Amino acid sequence: MSASTVWLFIFVAAYWAYCIFWGVKGARSAKTASDYFIAGRTIPIWVFVLAATATSFSGWTFMGHPGLVYRDGFQYAYASFYTITIPFTGVIFLKRQWIIGKRFGYVTPGEMFADYYGSEAVRILTVIVALIFSVPYLGVQLRASGFLFNVLTNGLLGVEAGMWMLSIVVIIYVASGGLRAVAYVDTLQCLLLAFGIAVIGLITLNAVGGWGVLQDGIAKLTSPEIIPALGTAIDTKRTPDGYSHYTAIPGVIQFVKSGPSAAGGAWTGIMCLTYMFALMGIQSAPAFSMWSFSNKNPRPFAPQQVWASSAGIGFILIFFTAIQGLGGHLIGADAAALQAGIAKDILGIGGNIMETPGKQGMIVPALINLMSDTAPWLVGLLAVCALAAMQSTGAAYMSTAGGMLTRDLYKRYLNPDASHATQKLFGRIGVVIICGLALVVATTSKDALVLLGGLAVAYGFQMWPALMGVCYFPWLTRQGITVGLIAGLIAVTCTETIGQQWFGITAWGRWPWTIHSAGWGIFFNLGLAIIISAMTQGKDNREHKQKFHDFLAETAAVRPENQGLKPVAWVVTIVWFIFAIGPGAVVGNTFFGNPNDATTWVFGMPSIWVWQIIWWALGVGMMWLLAYKLGMSTMPEKDIVALVEDIGDVKKARLDTDKP
Repeated sequence: MSASTVWLFIFVAAYWAYCIFWGVKGARSAKTASDYFIAGRTIPIWVFVLAATATSFSGWTFMGHPGLVYRDGFQYAYASFYTITIPFTGVIFLKRQWIIGKRFGYVTPGEMFADYYGSEAVRILTVIVALIFSVPYLGVQLRASGFLFNVLTNGLLGVEAGMWMLSIVVIIYVASGGLRAVAYVDTLQCLLLAFGIAVIGLITLNAVGGWGVLQDGIAKLTSPEIIPALGTAIDTKRTPDGYSHYTAIPGVIQFVKSGPSAAGGAWTGIMCLTYMFALMGIQSAPAFSMWSFSNKNPRPFAPQQVWASSAGIGFILIFFTAIQGLGGHLIGADAAALQAGIAKDILGIGGNIMETPGKQGMIVPALINLMSDTAPWLVGLLAVCALAAMQSTGAAYMSTAGGMLTRDLYKRYLNPDASHATQKLFGRIGVVIICGLALVVATTSKDALVLLGGLAVAYGFQMWPALMGVCYFPWLTRQGITVGLIAGLIAVTCTETIGQQWFGITAWGRWPWTIHSAGWGIFFNLGLAIIISAMTQGKDNREHKQKFHDFLAETAAVRPENQGLKPVAWVVTIVWFIFAIGPGAVVGNTFFGNPNDATTWVFGMPSIWVWQIIWWALGVGMMWLLAYKLGMSTMPEKDIVALVEDIGDVKKARLDTDKP
C-alpha cells in the first residue's frame, strides 16, 4: 500500500468521524418532525451560507467541470457562470418562499403548491420531480466517488465496493440527523470543495511552468499553424469562422439535428444560455424550497448568493478550473500536443487521456496524483475534498426527498395523524430507500444512470413557472401550471438522449438546434402555462391565492426609495444574460483580440477568457444590485407571524402536529 493510499484512508476516517458526529448530534436535537425535516427553521446564518453553497456545487463542479474545459475549452467554460445563475434563482424565489413558508407553516414545497393552487396533482408532480432529481443525481455522485477511490488507490478498492462503502456513512448521518446534520456537514464540505479546486489549479499551474508558460502554451495549442510532425494544426476542430474550438464559441445557434454534432462544438450562444437554464434548476428544485423553509430568517440569503457563490466560487471556477482544463493539454494529457513538442509528459498517462476508460473525467484524479511522490498527505486530503464535493449535494437531496415522501405521501394520504416519532421514522426509511435506489441504478445500469442524470437539473428547472405563480403572478392557474409542468417534463425527456434510446425518437437527436433540453422544456412549460391560464381565468380560487400575494406585497416589495431602480435592474439583468451567457457572447470571441493571432491578445490571454472574467465581475455586481439594493434577499420590512387560523382544517391539523 502506497503512502498516498495510507494518507487517503486517514483523512477519510477523520472526515467520516465528523459526519457521524453531526448525525448523532442532529438526531438528539430532532424533537419534532419539523426539527428533523427542516432543522426547526433555526439554521444559523453562517451554516446556511456555506451549506447552500456546497449543495449548489457538487462533485460535478470538482471532477466534471475541469474535464469538459479540457475537452471543449473556453466555449464550455461559459458554464462557470452557473456560480451566478444558480443563486440568481435563489434571489428570485428564496426570500418569498421563506415568507410564505413561515407564514403558513409549510414543511415541504408539495404542501405549499397544493395549498396555493388547490391541486393535489401539483403536489404529486412536485414529489415526482424531487425523486427523479434525487435518485439519478445521487447515483452519479456516488459512482463518481467509487471511481475516484478506485483510481487513487491504484485499484485496491473496486468502483462498486468503494461506492457502497462510502454510501453507508452518508446514509448513517443523513438518516439519523436529518437536515440539521446535512447542513453542518455541508459547511465543512463547502470549505473542502473550494480549497481542493484552488489547490489543484495551483498544482497544475506549477506543473505547466507558471503563468507565462500557460499563456504561451494556450497560444500554440490553438494556433492554426500547420505542425510538420502532425501534418495539421494541433487543434483540428475549428469553428465555422476558422478559430480553435478551445478559444471561440461556434456562433449564436446552429440548426442541426443534434447539438453535439454542431460544427466547431456544441456550445453556441443559445446552447450556453439554455444550459444555464438547466443549472438554474438546482435552486428551483423542490429540495431548495425546503432549504429556504429551514432558516430562522432570510438574512443568510444575500451573502450566500452574492459573496459565497457568485464572487467566491465564481472566482475559483473562472480561473482555477480553466487552468486545470487547459493546463492538462500542456503536461501530458494530449497526445497531439506532446507530438507537436509544446507539452511535457508529466502526467505519465502514456497517450491521449480521451482514450482512457474515464476519458476527460480522468483529468482531476491525474492532477491529484502528481503529488503522490512529493506530498502523499496532500493526495489524501485532496481526495477527501473531492469526496466531500460529491456528497454535498447528494446528502441534501436524500434528506429533503425523504421528507417529501413522508409529508406529501405517507402523512397526507395514509396517516394524517402521524406523530412526530412516526414521521421521523418514515423520513429515515425514505432516506434509505432513495439512497438504495441510487446505488442499485449506479451498480446495475451504468448507461441508464448517465441518461437519467442528464434529466435531473433540467427537470428541476421546470418548477420555475409554479414558483413564479406562487411568488409573483396570481393569474397563473392550477390548470395552466399542471399542464405546463407535465408538458415541460415530456419535452425535456424527448430532447435528451433517453428520448432516443428508450422511446425510439428519431426525428431529432439530443439538444436539437443546439438548444439544451431545459430550454425546450421551459418553452412548452411556460408557454402552455400562460395560454391555459388565460383560458381558465375565474376557474380556480383567485381570492385564496391573492391572500398570499397581498401578504408578499406587504413584506417583500421593493422599498419606495428604490422603486426607481427596478427598470435599471431589468435592463442590467437582460443585458447580462444576453452578453455574458447568451447569443451576445459570440462578441467575446474577438473583442479582445484575434483568437488565431496571440500577438493581438490583451494581457496575453485569449479574448474569450478576458470576456468571461469581465462579465463574471459584472455578474457579481448584478447580483449585489438585486439581492441587496432591491432587497430581494434581505430581511423583510415587518416580522412574519405564523398563522394557524384562516387556513383550513387539514392544514390546521398539520400545523398542530408541528408544534412541540
